[in-house]
This record gives sequence, structure tokens and C-alpha cells, in this order.
Amino acid sequence: MTSSPWRHKPWWCQPWSILLTGCGWIGITYWGLGLSFWWILISAPVLVWMIYFLFVWPRLMRRSYPD
Repeated sequence: MTSSPWRHKPWWCQPWSILLTGCGWIGITYWGLGLSFWWILISAPVLVWMIYFLFVWPRLMRRSYPD
């Protein structure tokens, strides 16, 4: 059984905080800018950051440090 890579991360780098921060930024920019080019320009990197740290990074850590 593999251990969770999240055990070694501080509270501000847990899945719930990444999801909350990313959705917060996307929501705030949508509220402030509406559905526009600027909103997409700001939201796309935030979404990529969320996908990387919620899906890609844990898989890479499990593969790099098997139990």
C-alpha cells in the first residue's frame, strides 16, 4: 500500500487549500472581470496549477518514492 504524499506537506499545500485557493481566484476574477479575454488569461494558469498539484504531482511522488 502506498502512503499519501500529502502527509509531508504543510496545511497550506493540502488538496483542500489548493482547491479552495484556485477556485477562489477563478471566482474573484470572474466576478471582477466577467467572462472576458482577461478572465481566461488569468484563469488558465490557475487551472493548470490546480491540475498539476492535485493530479500530476501526487502520481509522480508515488512513482518516485514507492513504499
